[in-house]
Amino acid sequence: MPFDIARTRAAYPALTEGFAHFDGAGGTQTPQSVIDAVSAAMGTALGNRTPAFGPGRRSLELVDAARAAVADLLGAAPRGVVLGPSATALTYTLARTLGETWRPGDEVVVSRLDHDANVRPWVQAARAAGATVRWAEFDPATGELPTGQYAELVGERTRLVAVTAGSNAVGTMPDVAAIAKTAHAAGALVCVDGVHSVPHGPTDLASTGADFLVTSAYKWSGPHLAAMAADPARWESLHPAKLIPSSDAVPDRFEAGTPSFPLLAGVAAAVDHLAGLDPTATGDRRERVRAGLAAAQAYEESLFDRLLAGLADNPAVTVYGSAARRCPTVSFRLAGWSPAGLAAALGEARLCLSSGDYYAYEYFRAMGLRETGGAVRASVYHYNTADEVDRLLSELHTLAGRRETMGR
Repeated sequence: MPFDIARTRAAYPALTEGFAHFDGAGGTQTPQSVIDAVSAAMGTALGNRTPAFGPGRRSLELVDAARAAVADLLGAAPRGVVLGPSATALTYTLARTLGETWRPGDEVVVSRLDHDANVRPWVQAARAAGATVRWAEFDPATGELPTGQYAELVGERTRLVAVTAGSNAVGTMPDVAAIAKTAHAAGALVCVDGVHSVPHGPTDLASTGADFLVTSAYKWSGPHLAAMAADPARWESLHPAKLIPSSDAVPDRFEAGTPSFPLLAGVAAAVDHLAGLDPTATGDRRERVRAGLAAAQAYEESLFDRLLAGLADNPAVTVYGSAARRCPTVSFRLAGWSPAGLAAALGEARLCLSSGDYYAYEYFRAMGLRETGGAVRASVYHYNTADEVDRLLSELHTLAGRRETMGR
């Protein structure tokens, strides 16, 4: 059954404004169902979590529902889902906690392909512990992250390997399962950044090989919250810094402070939205989420192929990366334009694209592009259309015939 793009777009009220949103890698628009869930929670009596009275019980239920929803999204156990304000904050919590167990001579392995949120927390924790940082390098021509290098990088003193499941800069999807197998053979833990991969296809925590997998709800139509999933037994073995009176239970002890209960309602609603992307899907929510994301993935890939072909037909465009497996995300430059100037010109045409390094700091530094403004990024999401892709390609051809205006 063809992906029903009209039905899908009708769920997003923001799309009526007429902008073409190719900035999903930086954050997606919000379905009405998520807006309604947050609004309903805010309009209902809520208290801090307690079983003593109704509003407190509602807050407990909202937390439990959010954990259950993320568990269905990732193939995890609800008790293994830690909720937090952002992927960066959750990764810092994990890095500080694990870092306290590291000693001089221990090693961590990070990748130059990753978003800095899965690099800097580990580099800083290693520095504090006197541990050594080792770097996995990407192929500058293709953007691939060769798996074979991990056999040399990982050793008996490796304590953690951090790697992305999907580059937010060039879309590369490394073989994280193979990397995890190498890490586990040496007794190391694996933290996978799934922020960019989870919105674009079915995810299964076990099959990734990740000990920890982080995702951000606002990249898959939810509110600005994040989650990190692991086996509950893995969380049981870790003891983060926390306030003395706060819960020592798992996963609560990894969540500092009081959460935004209404936004947690939005997290559950966003997973329900994904579960409804394929209206023919049956089964429990986990099965429907997998079916919905698989349908969206096939649709996104068709649009992305159209986009890549159009970029290749424009001689003024330079595209970065050509990995065999990739999320529907591409970075490029247009001759005669700075990335910031091009993004602004496209913005005037109501085309929303990001520019700069998008926190893929190591990638752009290694490519020698960061000092000259990075690149422009187009990311396809399941509400984009072929007409929008054609609008973008047409505008790029028009702009290729001009030079950037001074002072833009």
